[in-house]
Amino acid sequence: MTDRLYIDVHILQTVPPANLNRDDNGNPKEAYFGGKRRSRVSSQAWKRATRLHFAESRDRQDLATRTKRIASQLAKGIAERTPVSAEDAQRIADALIKATGISAGKKEGDTAYLLFYGRRQLDGIVDLVADTATDLAALDAKALEEAVKALPVKEQLQSGHPADVALFGRMVADIPSLNVDAATQVAHALSTHAAELEFDYYTAVDDENTADETGAGMIGTIGFNSATLYRYATIGLHQLRDNLGDDKAAIDAVDLFVDSFARSMPTGYGNSFAHRTRPSLVAVVVRADQPVNLVSAYENPVPASQGIVAESARRLAGEFATATDQWGDEPLYVGICHTLGPGTDSDGTGRELADAFGANRTFTELRDGLRAALTERVNGN
Repeated sequence: MTDRLYIDVHILQTVPPANLNRDDNGNPKEAYFGGKRRSRVSSQAWKRATRLHFAESRDRQDLATRTKRIASQLAKGIAERTPVSAEDAQRIADALIKATGISAGKKEGDTAYLLFYGRRQLDGIVDLVADTATDLAALDAKALEEAVKALPVKEQLQSGHPADVALFGRMVADIPSLNVDAATQVAHALSTHAAELEFDYYTAVDDENTADETGAGMIGTIGFNSATLYRYATIGLHQLRDNLGDDKAAIDAVDLFVDSFARSMPTGYGNSFAHRTRPSLVAVVVRADQPVNLVSAYENPVPASQGIVAESARRLAGEFATATDQWGDEPLYVGICHTLGPGTDSDGTGRELADAFGANRTFTELRDGLRAALTERVNGN
């Protein structure tokens, strides 16, 4: 498949008092948009939450990890599958990683930077030395380095990418051949309305205080805010297919991402705020021209005096309909799942959403429809 194909995901999600993603002062991240302060959750925070959610539907071994400890992980695999000692396994692992050109870190077994790689890819490197580990362990450092140079270590990291590496990409600045172009872009989530930073002043009681002692055992403050967030991401199916080498695997990865992006939540201060919610609206648009972020719908913030979710949904529908009409767009697939039911239909929200995005579906129906549309498209129908 060589044609460009983009899957835009638009989400509205209301979060109660929370500190999902803190700044350098420990307060919720913010941004100015449309001249007003907004609640913000960084793309990095939600990408990580999405990646962690992948493991709920995929075997962890079929996914990736991001760590400086690739040599340590490799040594562990060698020690588990061969008769060599842990010390010799580490020597072999260090030599294998050095053969790729990846810079070593200050600590033994670490690389100089985080490396994003598939666990199966690491298993493939272990396979390269599984039968010869005892012989390699008998070599001195220089001979060991020469022996592993002939092995296709780098090639193991250049192919067979798991879905998460294919989706989010990988950059290794000093070894461009190990780079993987990301198939997914994720925007910073922004509140659709102005949001103010608040503080929770808390105290903790010492349970063993005697009767004649007064005062708290600990006091402190936590910054928080609450918001209805507009979240946006887009997937380039053509790039995803190039990264994975297979149309079905690419469509499976799209479904995995849409499911996990919608269901995931950053966990900052989760025990303090119990902030997990589900989206009020998920809309998916398949396009053949370019990705389109609809955040312009909220450049003028939604007033707090109105029902924020309902008004946010109406504005999203209006922005999508206007952009489609004005630019002559012809989306290849449009689907929506929302929970704005009879309570909001009196002011036309449900009708406006249906006019813009079609009939309301369950989330399962939305994903099934998307999969069918992508399958039909890649099959040339």
